[in-house]
Amino acid sequence: MATALTPDQEIEELRDQLRHHEHLYYVEDAPELTDAQYDALMNRLKRLEEKHPELVTADSPSQRVGGKPKEGFVKMPHSRPMLSLDNAYNEEELRAWDQRVRDALPSTEAVRYVCELKLDGLSLALQYGPGSGLGSDKGGAAHLGRGLTRGDGSIGEDVTSNVRTIRSVPLSIPAAKLKAAGLPQSFEVRGEVVLPHAAFVKMNEEREAAGQAPAANPRNAAAGTIRTLEPNIVAQRRLDFYAYFLLKDGEFLLPQQSTALEALKTSGFRVNNYAKALKSIDDVVKFIADAEPLRDSLGYEIDGVVIKVDATAQQRRLGFTGKAPRWAIAYKFAARAGITKLEGVLFQVGRTGKVTPVAALTPVLIGGTTVSRATLHNADEIARLGVRIGDFVQVERGGDVIPKIVEVVEDKTHPRGTKEIVFPKNCPVCASELQRIEGEVDWRCVNNSCPARVREELLHWSARGVMNIEGLGDAMVAQLLGQSAELGGDVVTEEGAPVVVRGPLIHTIGDLYRLKREDLLGLERVGEKTADALLEEIKRSKKAGLARVLLGLGIRFVGERTAQLLAEHFGSMDELMTAASQDAGKAGEALEAVNEVGPKVAQAIAEFFAVEKNKDLVKDLAGLGLEMTAEKRVTTSTLEGLTFVLTGTLPNLTRESAKEKIESAGGRVSGSVSKKTSYVVAGEEAGSKLDKANSLGVKVLDEAGLLELLG
Repeated sequence: MATALTPDQEIEELRDQLRHHEHLYYVEDAPELTDAQYDALMNRLKRLEEKHPELVTADSPSQRVGGKPKEGFVKMPHSRPMLSLDNAYNEEELRAWDQRVRDALPSTEAVRYVCELKLDGLSLALQYGPGSGLGSDKGGAAHLGRGLTRGDGSIGEDVTSNVRTIRSVPLSIPAAKLKAAGLPQSFEVRGEVVLPHAAFVKMNEEREAAGQAPAANPRNAAAGTIRTLEPNIVAQRRLDFYAYFLLKDGEFLLPQQSTALEALKTSGFRVNNYAKALKSIDDVVKFIADAEPLRDSLGYEIDGVVIKVDATAQQRRLGFTGKAPRWAIAYKFAARAGITKLEGVLFQVGRTGKVTPVAALTPVLIGGTTVSRATLHNADEIARLGVRIGDFVQVERGGDVIPKIVEVVEDKTHPRGTKEIVFPKNCPVCASELQRIEGEVDWRCVNNSCPARVREELLHWSARGVMNIEGLGDAMVAQLLGQSAELGGDVVTEEGAPVVVRGPLIHTIGDLYRLKREDLLGLERVGEKTADALLEEIKRSKKAGLARVLLGLGIRFVGERTAQLLAEHFGSMDELMTAASQDAGKAGEALEAVNEVGPKVAQAIAEFFAVEKNKDLVKDLAGLGLEMTAEKRVTTSTLEGLTFVLTGTLPNLTRESAKEKIESAGGRVSGSVSKKTSYVVAGEEAGSKLDKANSLGVKVLDEAGLLELLG
């Protein structure tokens, strides 16, 4: 006669069964139970846990849907940045990348690649570790501790409560599975959240039945879902998670990407079945050719193939550029296209005053996304296309992201339009006369107070990669400025379209930091929690630092890396402004002393700070408490005035560390050899740069020579 199970034994047995069947259903796509049978097991578990609440653990299958976050999503730093990838759009660009990889590694080393489908979803980082109150350790199990969105790449949002509802994400991993996969108890998994096509269709049917507008595409729907404050809604959407990276304390955990994928699969994660390790770039090209026809049959969105160097030791040596790894690239599939009608043109005014014509289209579905707007770039492009209002046009999603008009379609079923597109002579928002600088294609509004420019400045300021102010999107900024959500100029159609303007709450970026709770409560769809959350975000942004402030100011040609270099070189906004405010010659000399800042960038910085309005804004922001300092990079004058080019693989130093040593000693590092180059530092497999140095008579150093020069 079998011995009756104690409540804790039966609960644990039910949990193990449910985890097993969840894995079969949501990861392996091979269910063994009917929905009714699964529900019966779950209901039995819930009844037992209700009777014995002291036995409930956070990793129980019954606890996937928890309470919503009390104060919205908390921002947390990543263990290492979640960078984007460089793109290749054709075989030639892909083979050029392969050549760069091989040039940077010794010729004696074989290079293997891993190809994975590029899922079109939302990146997540999942952290696993011991119980820490999340559940019993059960002899060394790993438990889901935290789930972070990509955010701005450095800081993400803690969406753990929502991640727990995704059934292809294990809440815990038994010690036996960890051992089989060769994983420690603490590690990090990165991957992609996607909304399958079937779930997307169902969601839109439900939205339309409720009188709501359908979501534009699965990617946006997935991103919006993972950030909703209602975990029950997330659970209903049936998101999927595909794992593709393994880290430990921010470093690669296993020696190959291919073994990491196997370990993820062994430990219970869903891994895309189409991933494959390959020996050559020819094999990669074939993989891509075979993968592209799969796009419409997978059941989820892909927009390309990601290619990674397999060996993590080689990945470390190849390193990173400012924004992307050198050891990986995304091959983007050919843009998807559709034919639709051009109904009108909206002239939008950007942050720098640039006026961009945007086509208003009859909505058309292209590659799973409804497209109703497409860029026409500038007046010259309109003339080149010969496009008129009423024309039928072919529209592509360039890189599967930005829609653009490729050509006018003219045949028996697609007659030509009759209304010419006339580029405005005055700003469509503030009526100031537009100007076109000689040698440029763009017309610009030069009124710094133009409402459209102020709006774009605020949107740029609040962006994730800049001050990262969550909640300050298009609709909120429009309300704060007393503008219509469609501000940017009238749509040029037969009837036209008015722009609605109300009284503004703010006029400058500085006014943003003067907002009070009562100001926000008068806005549409803004309650107490929303108002408090936005004010807290604005307050937090004061500590973003000098580099982010410089980036937010929108100085021409000053991107993320240049802003960081300026911050490290000058250490404070006051020092930078002092350098930029000298006479032209001295200002240029002082600014060009910053690595990677040339005459064009230096002139743009000097011109920006020569405008009184810009100087007043900086002083205002400083007075409002924004951090305007940075840790100054300590440099010596050992290599002052010398320019270096690095080529080949050095025996001990990575390119990044060699570059840092040179810059810290006052030298500059360039990417190309010229007569002005002081030294070329050459390692193994130096290639064409060494040949050019020899032909120009430029001095060549090895690693030992560089270190000796550095003292």
